[in-house]
Amino acid sequence: MRLEDKTVVITGAASGIGEETAKRCADEGARVIVTDIDTDGGEETVAAIEDAGGEAAFADLDVTDSEAVHAVVDEVAERDGLDVMINNAGTGHPGGSLEEIDDGIRDFVIDVNIKGVWNGCHAALPHMKTQGHGSIVNIGSLASILGLPKQAAYSTTKAAVLNMTRTIAAEAGPYGVRANAVCPGFTETQMLEQYLATQDEPEQAHQELAEQYPLKRLGTPEEIANAVLFLASDESSFVSGHGLVVDGGFSTC
Repeated sequence: MRLEDKTVVITGAASGIGEETAKRCADEGARVIVTDIDTDGGEETVAAIEDAGGEAAFADLDVTDSEAVHAVVDEVAERDGLDVMINNAGTGHPGGSLEEIDDGIRDFVIDVNIKGVWNGCHAALPHMKTQGHGSIVNIGSLASILGLPKQAAYSTTKAAVLNMTRTIAAEAGPYGVRANAVCPGFTETQMLEQYLATQDEPEQAHQELAEQYPLKRLGTPEEIANAVLFLASDESSFVSGHGLVVDGGFSTC
């Protein structure tokens, strides 16, 4: 198994990509620490992992709270070691041009998508450097490499995640620590459902989105989780500072 006897902390694991990634890591033998602000959803993820014979525990965690992130990561690292840190928690915002996005929405998206990832990396790196190994996987987006119309705040934050990842790879590489990002295209998640709900014709909007992709469909959380698993595992032992785009070919068009 690719993550046998390894300890993985993952943020935003109550649903969507985070949930499926937690399950995949557990399937591959990892001890998974599921974190989220959604306690019920997080505990359901843990229960599903345990029902499948895996090992998991839940920690209620707001990634925008630096002290709380450090407390959770420190406790896990001191008890079990810390092999993989997956910074998955993120948020979007209603569509609108840059001048239409109010300061409150902008600041909230920055707090979760940039500061949240920063906090996770900031907490994990000292432990990984000391032990001489570790893999950080940050969840970016297609918006990390493309400016998405009417998604100025989201695109800004996801671009920052990718460059933060590259910087960490350069700084932490000499200590045996790798850092990579996965950059998904539109994926069948709760966040997508929330976006489609703002459209006049949700089903039509979904179909039009899918038609923009060469594969003529959107991604699934399981497909993104498989990419995260590759970067988390030793199979990618010479991959660092990379943004793995998983978008069904959208960015090639």
